[in-house]
Amino acid sequence: MVRSLLLMGAVFAGSPLLIAAPKALNFDLVVYGSTPSGIMTALAAARSGLKVALVDKAPHVGGMVTSGLSYTDRGNTETIGGIPREFFERVGRHYNEPVVWGFEPHVAEQVLDDMLQQAHVQVFLDARLRETHGVEKKGTRILRILTEDGSAFSAQEFVDSTYDGDLMNQAGVSNTWGREAASQYKESLAGVLSTLRLDLQFRTKVSPYAADGSLLPGVSSLPKGELGQGDKKVPAYNFRFCFSHDKADQVPYPRPDGYDPKQYELLARYLPALEKARGRELQLKDVFLIEPLKGNKADFNNMGAFSTDQIGVNWDYPAASYKRKEEIVKALHQYDEGLLYFIAHDPRVPASLQKEMNEWGMAKDEFTDTGHWPWRMYVREARRMVSDFVFTQHDVLDDSKKPDSIGMGSYQMDSHNVQRVATADGGVENEGDMYATDDPYEIPYRAIVPKRTEATNLLVPVCVSASHAAYGTIRQEPVFMIVGHATGDAAAIAVHQHVDVQDVPASTLQTQLLAEHVVLHWHR
Repeated sequence: MVRSLLLMGAVFAGSPLLIAAPKALNFDLVVYGSTPSGIMTALAAARSGLKVALVDKAPHVGGMVTSGLSYTDRGNTETIGGIPREFFERVGRHYNEPVVWGFEPHVAEQVLDDMLQQAHVQVFLDARLRETHGVEKKGTRILRILTEDGSAFSAQEFVDSTYDGDLMNQAGVSNTWGREAASQYKESLAGVLSTLRLDLQFRTKVSPYAADGSLLPGVSSLPKGELGQGDKKVPAYNFRFCFSHDKADQVPYPRPDGYDPKQYELLARYLPALEKARGRELQLKDVFLIEPLKGNKADFNNMGAFSTDQIGVNWDYPAASYKRKEEIVKALHQYDEGLLYFIAHDPRVPASLQKEMNEWGMAKDEFTDTGHWPWRMYVREARRMVSDFVFTQHDVLDDSKKPDSIGMGSYQMDSHNVQRVATADGGVENEGDMYATDDPYEIPYRAIVPKRTEATNLLVPVCVSASHAAYGTIRQEPVFMIVGHATGDAAAIAVHQHVDVQDVPASTLQTQLLAEHVVLHWHR
């Protein structure tokens, strides 16, 4: 049964009141996906007078921002305005500071809950779109979406603000996944890449072969591909961890069921070789990217050649069945949980690294209903819409001004590794990571609008129409939030003016966004 949270000030025991949801629900706007982008969409639309439903398969709102990705990859903060800026400032007020970019996950969730309550957004959690026949359409208009318990959400306008793009796909909107060939959009960062970041590579030669000649776990037997070649492979996923340095707020790293240290044999060989090559004791930063958070905590992310990214096991995720997606989540959970336990306890791990690892622990006051494990797997990139306009590397680097700008991005083009392969000389390498700096650029309304022939009352602010290379900068949460704010305003204009989303006047939308302190243009 769908849990409906009617966020209109009714509160019980510190949480929004749970009420039973009827089978048929009618709104002006239905936003599927309570990611930060979806929340910004819902808030903007509700503040513009719409009756809004925010629907999500997850048990908590906030996407990755409340599920471990708490150190904000923010780029140039002067490009972050509007409701997204308000969120970071509200988090700041919690800590008695003007603005905070690195916060505790539970604080972010509480701030987002408060904002949704105050805007009278109705939130429906544990409400997953039916895997088939979940979208009902008449012509190019979506009439309603159906969740797995049979509830129906009808509206004039719909938004797919999920990381996966399941609503968009079921609505018949063109989409793709993986990496385009360099020749498709003439992008130098497309397809199979040469090595771009040495800090995410094996810095010394390590054999990827077991004694019987087979490849070690985590090393692909498939060919890497030719430089610039396209494929259906996607960047690695991981879990983002919130660890505490306070012994009173720590939970030990658990030994996972089915733990097999052989899964980390490549790492066991690499760490002492790396220590010898560097001529110093290894530190935790050699294995994790550690970013400070409030509360004596830190956001632990992938770093180095072998870390929390489980490279190569998620290639089929974007188009997979729900069952297969759940299998990938479970496998990654087991891999990451085992990795933490391995580094903390295996005698082959250098002593300096192991000691530092055990100075940290899982934060006792985070993710309390899931054994202190983050609620969501970090889906860095899945489906991407293909509309009449596709945002590419050139729109970031060469043609950054857009007449229909709805916000700005400024983070570098960034993709995690896609595959790990054996090399001809008996070593191993990671491939697919990119890191290309850029100046602030403008994001056009056209990038969130489907083809007119496919859907005329749907907007897509997360799985936007972009190439893999360009998506590497758009995929940062503040950018998703900025685009989400504009999406909510656009949906409100479409409702008030009774027009298709393709006919929302850019000038009207931009006037409203500017009045709401959204940054649309960059003046160097």
